[in-house]
Amino acid sequence: MSLHVIVGAGPVGSATATLLAERGDRVRLVTRRGSGPEHPAIERIAADASDPDRLTRLAAGATALYNCANPAYHRWPTDWPPLAHALLRAAEHSGAVLATVGNLYGYGPVDAPMTEATPLRPNSVKGGVRVRMWQDALAAHRAGRIRATEVRGSDYLGAGAQTTLTLLVLPKLLAGRRAVVPADLDAPHTWTYVGDVARTLVAAAGNERAWGGAWHVPSLPAESIRQVAARIAALAQAPAPRLTRMPAPVLWLGGVFDPTVRELREVAYQFNAPFVLDSSAATALFGIEPTPLDDALRETIAAATAGPA
Repeated sequence: MSLHVIVGAGPVGSATATLLAERGDRVRLVTRRGSGPEHPAIERIAADASDPDRLTRLAAGATALYNCANPAYHRWPTDWPPLAHALLRAAEHSGAVLATVGNLYGYGPVDAPMTEATPLRPNSVKGGVRVRMWQDALAAHRAGRIRATEVRGSDYLGAGAQTTLTLLVLPKLLAGRRAVVPADLDAPHTWTYVGDVARTLVAAAGNERAWGGAWHVPSLPAESIRQVAARIAALAQAPAPRLTRMPAPVLWLGGVFDPTVRELREVAYQFNAPFVLDSSAATALFGIEPTPLDDALRETIAAATAGPA
């Protein structure tokens, strides 16, 4: 029974912890408040993972160290560097494979489906932060100090997912109200299920052929916000969706008062044109097929309509 250490208990961290625990592994889940799913095989630890000494002690004897953390959006430039440093140090001293949940910000605007070979050309502060983290991990891997891999997905579906779709469209749709969305409503967009991120992350950590590379989470063919909204309405037996595109100046104005909205402005390009992920390489290597869209949406809807725990 191997020990796996996970930093972060958001949607992906929790899904990864549950996946590992249910297959019979020991899990040590590290968050600031000791949160996370309850399971006999999951040890929840309250600790500051950006403390390299503390994290190194917690990672001792681990097979893999999973970076599932996600600092507050507007604090990425200040919060990610010390956390990334601590993860690298803990991986080096423990010998655990460092498996990181990345994203697509590093590619910047694209005019073709993104593959793992797409150049990293970030046009945002957040994209630059993620690229530097991966480059540092890759340099340490190539120097023989650690073994590292990264998995990258698009906007999430599933329990706990917080995206333009789940935050701005879903609640309005379920309430029978109009949703105003800062996006091209008909542009093809890739959606990634949280459970598939967890499956890919665990597979990459355990496969030597994955180490030293980044992998795209197996995701279904791209569908527009309008298409996905229509499917949500059908599954939830809600009224037909009413969607309106938010004018760009309104998004800009919202960012004056809300730091999260302000951060969204620099990655708005992802929703203003086709944003398509090619995940065929990961499917070929790991044998993972994406979860059917209706299954992912049912979980998303159930989480949105569930009462307090």
